[in-house]
Amino acid sequence: MTDVARAETFRFLDRRYDPATGTATLAYGFERGEPLVETLVFPWAPWPPEASRQAAFDRALALLHLLAGVSYWKAALPPDIDVGDHAVDAALSGFLERTWTRGLGEFAHVNGLDLEGAIRFPVTIAPDVPGLPGAEPLGLPDRALVAMGGGKDSLVSLELLREGGVEIQPVTVGASTLIGDTVRAAGLPLIRIQRHIAPRLMEMNAAGAWNGHVPVTAINMAILSCAAILYGYRWVVFSNERSAEEPTLFDASGTAVNHQYSKSLEFERAFREVVAERVAGDLEVFSLLRPLGEAAVTRRFSALTRYHPVFSSCNRNFHRDGSRIQGRWCGDCPKCRFTTLALAPWLSPGDVSAIVGRNLLDDPSQEEGFRELCALGRDKPFECVGTVEESRALMAALAEREGWRDAALVRRLGPEAAAGRAEGEDALSPLLAPGGEHCIPAELLRHVQP
Repeated sequence: MTDVARAETFRFLDRRYDPATGTATLAYGFERGEPLVETLVFPWAPWPPEASRQAAFDRALALLHLLAGVSYWKAALPPDIDVGDHAVDAALSGFLERTWTRGLGEFAHVNGLDLEGAIRFPVTIAPDVPGLPGAEPLGLPDRALVAMGGGKDSLVSLELLREGGVEIQPVTVGASTLIGDTVRAAGLPLIRIQRHIAPRLMEMNAAGAWNGHVPVTAINMAILSCAAILYGYRWVVFSNERSAEEPTLFDASGTAVNHQYSKSLEFERAFREVVAERVAGDLEVFSLLRPLGEAAVTRRFSALTRYHPVFSSCNRNFHRDGSRIQGRWCGDCPKCRFTTLALAPWLSPGDVSAIVGRNLLDDPSQEEGFRELCALGRDKPFECVGTVEESRALMAALAEREGWRDAALVRRLGPEAAAGRAEGEDALSPLLAPGGEHCIPAELLRHVQP
C-alpha cells in the first residue's frame, strides 16, 4: 500500500479475450507493485465467425478497458495516466476525462477531494492520422439484450418490450440470485456475465486505499456492448429514467454532484457517440424508460403483481461479496423508503407492507430518511431515487389517499411536502406523463411506447 500511495503513474496494461473459455482479462498497474487483473466470463464462450464482428469486439473491449480503469485509478489518484497501446484522440480523451471526473463526483465529495483537472488522458493519435479504428455497421439482428438489475425498472422495460413483440434476452453482470429469481418469474432464460474485480484492489482497499462510488453503469454499458457483439444483438436496453438527471446536491463551489451521472442522458448520449464512431455503426445502447420519471415507472410496475414477491430495489442486496441482509428488503435505507413512497399511491398499505416487510410510512423512526427524499431541511441522499419534486408530490398525494392519510409520517410530512401549492392542486399527475428527450431508436418506438 505504501508503494501505491506514492504512485505517480497509472498504467493501462494488456486486455485479452480467450474464445475457448469466453474469458476477458483487463490488466492495470502502477509503476510499482503487481498488476491488477480483472476478469469477465461470457457464458458459452461465443466468438463470431465474421472478421468484422471480431474486430468490433476488440474495439468494444478496448473501450471497456478504458472505462473500467476508473475503479483502479481511484485507489491512489496518481497524476499521470499511461494509456499503453490504446489509440486515443482528442475526442476520446475528452469523453474519458468527463466520465471519470463526473462519475467520481460522489467519491470526491465524500472524501473531500477536488478532482477537477486532476484526470488527464494523453492524446496518442491525431484525428487525421490513418489507423483510427472504424465503426462500420455489422448487420446485427433486430433483437434486444435487456440489462436486469433485480428491481422494478428493468422489469417494466422487459414487459414493455415483450408486449411490443420484440425478441428479448435478459442479461446481468454479477452473481445475484435475486436477479435470477426475477427473470425466472418472467419465464425467460438469463445470460449471467461474471465479473471479478482484481483481488489486489480489495487488499489495497482494506489497507487504506481511496475507495468509494464509481460510475458502474458506464462500465456495465461497455460490458454489454461487448456482449451484444458476441451474441448478436443490435439493441442493448437499460432502464434509466429521467429522474436520474437531477443532481444529488451542489457542492460548496456550486458544482453539481450526481450519484446517477452514468445513468444520465448526458452520459448516454456521449457513450452512444463513442460506440457509433469507434465500435459498431448499428449497435444501439439506450434507456427505454428515459421518457418516464420514477413515479411513472412505479405506477406501471404496481400492476405487474407476479413480480411483487421476488423483486427488490434495496441496494443492500447487491454487493461484490453478496447480499448483506436477510430477505429482500432491509427496511431502513433510501431505496426501501422511496420504493414505499412510490408504490403507495397505487397499492394498499397491506400490499406495500407485504413487499417491503412493514409500513415505513407509519414508523416515526423513519422520519429523517423521508425528509431527505423530500429535501425538507435535509440533503437528498446519494442513491438512485426519484427527484425531490416527485417525492414531495407523492407524499402530498398520500395525504389525500384513503388508507394512507392517517400514517404517522404522511400526517407529519404531507403538509410540508404540499407547501406552496394551491389548495386542491394535483402535483402528481403531470409527473406521470411521458415526455422529454431520449435516445430510443425510431424502429423500436414503432413497437414500444413507454
